[in-house]
Amino acid sequence: MPIKNNRLTAEQYEQNFSDIHPPFDSRESALVEANRCLFCYDAPCTKSCPTSINIPKFIKQITTDNVKGSAHTIFVSNIMGAGCSRVCPVEKLCEGACVFNLLEEPPIPIARLQRYSTEMAMEKKWQLFERKPATGKKVAIVGAGPAGLSCAHVLSREGIDVTVYEKESRGGGLMTYGIAAYKVTPRFCEDEVNYITSLGGIHIKYNQELGKDLTLAELKNNYDAVFLGFGVGLARQLDIPGEELGGVVDAIKFIYDIRAGAYQQVPVGDRVAVIGMGMTAIDAATQAKRLGAKDVTLVYRRTQEEMPCTEAELDLAKLDGCRVIWLAAPAMLKGEHGKVTQLVCSLMQLGEPDTSGRRYPVATGEQFILEVDMVIKAAGQIPFSELVTASQLENTYGKVVVQTNGATNIAGVFAGGDCVNGGKEVVDAVQAGKIGAGAILEYLF
Repeated sequence: MPIKNNRLTAEQYEQNFSDIHPPFDSRESALVEANRCLFCYDAPCTKSCPTSINIPKFIKQITTDNVKGSAHTIFVSNIMGAGCSRVCPVEKLCEGACVFNLLEEPPIPIARLQRYSTEMAMEKKWQLFERKPATGKKVAIVGAGPAGLSCAHVLSREGIDVTVYEKESRGGGLMTYGIAAYKVTPRFCEDEVNYITSLGGIHIKYNQELGKDLTLAELKNNYDAVFLGFGVGLARQLDIPGEELGGVVDAIKFIYDIRAGAYQQVPVGDRVAVIGMGMTAIDAATQAKRLGAKDVTLVYRRTQEEMPCTEAELDLAKLDGCRVIWLAAPAMLKGEHGKVTQLVCSLMQLGEPDTSGRRYPVATGEQFILEVDMVIKAAGQIPFSELVTASQLENTYGKVVVQTNGATNIAGVFAGGDCVNGGKEVVDAVQAGKIGAGAILEYLF
């Protein structure tokens, strides 16, 4: 049961990692769906969008062939509207709130319509915003992910010169490095970053890591304000015996490797176990299967009712042939010659609710064994506690503490996104960037 790469042909890799939600194949197809919209007053879809995109308006603009206006309506609320149209869990946000659900009819395909307008804008390089004259103010942003890019675009539109410091060699953050390749490609992410920065006034410095290549004190001295959007990224460890064995990998690293290189270069086992049931766990499991793993099993310590991922994501994993074992928690990893061969799991039962509101799993005393040659840990991510503490930022277990406007305990320093909330959706980070930008403008003027 070796862990190896080059398991499939080039054609199989291309098919397995092709766009899972293809766009409309024609203008007519988009118009048919757009004309189904009831254009609700006080629309529940808009209310359910963290960035408050005026969804009835942009769909109405599509029906009148005003695609440029439609794209502007989206981008003015969410400059990463193109990427969000691919990765947002719309079934629990805008499409989940669509009134057609109450009529037992398919909801309006809001994400595909949003993609129709925004990707046309990117392809045609429509410049939908005009930058105001330079104010002479300078702002530093840490992290070229959704929060940082959103903040940068709002500030640049107002004439602020923005410098973004990014530790990776490419921008996009989670969009570029942390989401399944069949949802959004690295090339698309690069195009989206370029489209956002084409406004002008935004300079990204790559391979610059806070706490290593620069400090918060230096940024505060050199700029009029600072926005922190460095996210989270440290994988939560299982803290069980055998975790150091070969073949035991972090989901974050596994997905990063898939995103950063060619699919055939990423090794995968025959029998893979994935620990967790969040979006990252689903992405890791489905991609392991699509890389050529023969058997992929998701192990989750609670039941389906408590799982963090959506039903749509779970269905995707099942359609790819992934198996799920509920009420099971990893207890030990065993191996031979330094490589993992078995995952020992404890059977669980649900007790009282914990601080998250979900019932806490309690071991029953019974165990079972899974034969594996690879284990992917996707039990969540933890904040950059050492970085946050060293920067003298007030925090709660590593999560930066901010006021409602994103202000930190340090004057002139603001923060938003995953480094504050511990890890939510891309669209939440975009909104946090907008809020931070608004607070910075008030602070500067």
